[in-house]
Amino acid sequence: MSETTSNPNSNLNPNSSPNPNPNPILGIGQRVRIVTLPPYVKTADSMPMLRPPNVITIGEEGVVLARQPGNTWSIRFAKGAYLLDRDCFEVVENAS
Repeated sequence: MSETTSNPNSNLNPNSSPNPNPNPILGIGQRVRIVTLPPYVKTADSMPMLRPPNVITIGEEGVVLARQPGNTWSIRFAKGAYLLDRDCFEVVENAS
């Protein structure tokens, strides 16, 4: 008579990660790319101003300056620094 033991991890593929992270952790200095434009953008100045969304373009890359409250990030682009929600940009993968 043979005993069988069940392994809860036996159905996992050892070559894949169990929980791939679609949103990599952001850090200051990381490069990001715009994927959607908000209806307006707010400057990341000490006295913020609302600007039209055409000051940045989809596909434009910038550098993360800081995290702000409410899942908002300060990002430096060629035409200035702006506050953007996390769903407006993606992390640029480093080519290694």
